[in-house]
Amino acid sequence: MAPRKAREREMLVESMYSVIALVLVLVAGVELCDAASVVNVYRLIQYDMSGVPFGSRLASLNHHASALPFSPQADLSRTVLMIPLRELDMNFVKEYIAERKPLGGLLFLLPQIFSFENQAGRNNHRDNGKELLENVLAELEQILIHTNLPYPIYFAFEDDNVNSVLTDIKKNDATGQPATATTGGYKFVVSAPEPKKVVSPTITNIQGWLAGLKTDDEASQLPTIAIVASYDTFGAAPALSVGSDSNGSGVVALLEVARLFSLLYSNPKTRGRYNLLFGLTSGGPYNFNGTRKWLWNFDQRLRESIDYAICLNGIGSWENDLWIHVSKPPENAYIKQILEDFSSVAEELGFKVNPRHKKINISNPRVAWEHEQFSRLRITAATLSELHTAPELLERTGGLVDSRHFVNDEAIVRSVKLIAESLGRHIYGRQGKNIQIFADNSKLAVNPSYIRSWLDVLSRTPRVAPFLTKDAPFVMALKKELEDHTDEVNLQREVLDGIFTFYDSTSALLNVYQVASVTFDLLLLLVSGSYLIVLFSFLVITTRGIDDLFSLFRRHPSRKVKTT
Repeated sequence: MAPRKAREREMLVESMYSVIALVLVLVAGVELCDAASVVNVYRLIQYDMSGVPFGSRLASLNHHASALPFSPQADLSRTVLMIPLRELDMNFVKEYIAERKPLGGLLFLLPQIFSFENQAGRNNHRDNGKELLENVLAELEQILIHTNLPYPIYFAFEDDNVNSVLTDIKKNDATGQPATATTGGYKFVVSAPEPKKVVSPTITNIQGWLAGLKTDDEASQLPTIAIVASYDTFGAAPALSVGSDSNGSGVVALLEVARLFSLLYSNPKTRGRYNLLFGLTSGGPYNFNGTRKWLWNFDQRLRESIDYAICLNGIGSWENDLWIHVSKPPENAYIKQILEDFSSVAEELGFKVNPRHKKINISNPRVAWEHEQFSRLRITAATLSELHTAPELLERTGGLVDSRHFVNDEAIVRSVKLIAESLGRHIYGRQGKNIQIFADNSKLAVNPSYIRSWLDVLSRTPRVAPFLTKDAPFVMALKKELEDHTDEVNLQREVLDGIFTFYDSTSALLNVYQVASVTFDLLLLLVSGSYLIVLFSFLVITTRGIDDLFSLFRRHPSRKVKTT
């Protein structure tokens, strides 16, 4: 009899444990979620400028999702707004930022034309719809990077899964009950650590050299012409800032010019009596910090040997006009020579090159153009660009809008022809019209396939300097390419200094969960709990009897009463 009671007691205890475990699972599952999808997302940049915070200051995210439009009285402090760029209302963005209204977070959806996978070059005809998106995104980007935003902001690209989630969210919102813990809906979760400062970010300058041909009676150093382009970028999302035009086009043009002149300089009979110095510099968006360090690293003889420098900046999306920006007046002998050479060749190629003179202010730390760093050291220099006026700080530096789709390959080809032919005529003294050193269909012709392939590489490679390691594959690829065409290639590594401080955490995975409402969960809990109670009662009755079931709920007399 005793073993039987012990067995029954053991079964009862096991049943109670099972019931308790199931109840705990149900209680914990009040917000039980079904994973809908996982999305790659890219965080808005976080940085300080002169100690003032800008950009998104948070990375982790755990809120319900909603979409536009919404009620003006809605509380969005615990809501992530999912906003496609095509539906963006700039007034909403300006209002929320200006009035510092609380938000749980923002997720902007970008069209696929801004993604790495979009490798199609720009068509010759102008697409007003795409240009409108370009303008909207450019305005949004400038607002975001110049504002301190106390909530997470991410970017993602449209695809079938993302669009499906957005459609469901809009349907839920249309019922007049935005997603909350009570009503259910979708929840967006990004598990990311608190962003940390990037300590001592490295910038790397890459230098190549083609030595000119010296005659026996030339004891002095040959004159030097420098061709320079800054290769790094800055944008609202560091993980997406590829800068196809600014300044991918300048980098591609420099590499092609180096390739063309390497063909001439490889043969002593066609080597010019000018040294050619090629510089790929970093820190361009930050007052051309790398260019300044590169120039200060020159020895005095090299610096004094430079006749002039041509800096390339944004030459991939122009139609009929280019601009040559200079700091010295056009009457200067070297400046006059540059303008005459470039204008003459441009006229033959069927477009115009316009001079633009802007005197620099030495006391102003702002450096608008790369050539100004040369001018500050009294080296004659000019910047060739499609831009008529200098951009503001952190403007047009290869952000979200600067993707492969908006770059015209033919514009870069024409720019390379202009640069190579102008330099070639100056180096070899072959002035006059209809003289082509780099003629089409010759061994010295510009190679559009080479330009296109390198432009594709640059358009898939984010290049925000603080997030590029000193031995980054892209930096090593540029070094190897210069080694194929020039001599004495070396790297100069420096620490980015100045007024900027950057923070890590630039990309993440967004987990999208479909959440049942609390009402549904409570109903499920009630039904399941009732079932378990009935099951428990049945087990007790069948094993111990109905009296034992009642005894579980009967209050036992206190010890004091028992003693009495």
